[in-house]
Amino acid sequence: MVRDNRHDSVYLLGAICHKRGVGAAIMMPTLDTEAMNEHLKEISTQVAPGAHAVLVCHGAGGHQRGKRLRTPHNITLLRLPSYSPERNPLENIWDYLHSNKLSRLVWDSYEAIVAACKDAWQFFIGDRERIDSIARRSWAWVNL
Repeated sequence: MVRDNRHDSVYLLGAICHKRGVGAAIMMPTLDTEAMNEHLKEISTQVAPGAHAVLVCHGAGGHQRGKRLRTPHNITLLRLPSYSPERNPLENIWDYLHSNKLSRLVWDSYEAIVAACKDAWQFFIGDRERIDSIARRSWAWVNL
């Protein structure tokens, strides 16, 4: 196993739409309310015109409601109960990416970490069958 004592990290925030087979992601140096606000803005740009997105999220600090979290008009946040990450489809995506694209590696720079995360996200989001097989939840579908 590769080992290195240096430490740097990037946070990859992502969201997917099963029906359209698309996703929205950003990378940030920190995970906080500011990062979540930027992520919500990016998701909002990917919502189909006239549609409304329901974003499943857990209780992370940046996901908390309050005066600082700005939810766009075309997104509603669906909060999961505490201690139930298995209900969040994106948790399986992170596990998949960690196991298949981002594990047991050492990068030379912060920029290389960002590039690796971007490549991993593009790999995942580029295959609609992969999205369905890893993240689909029958309870999360709404048929109109």
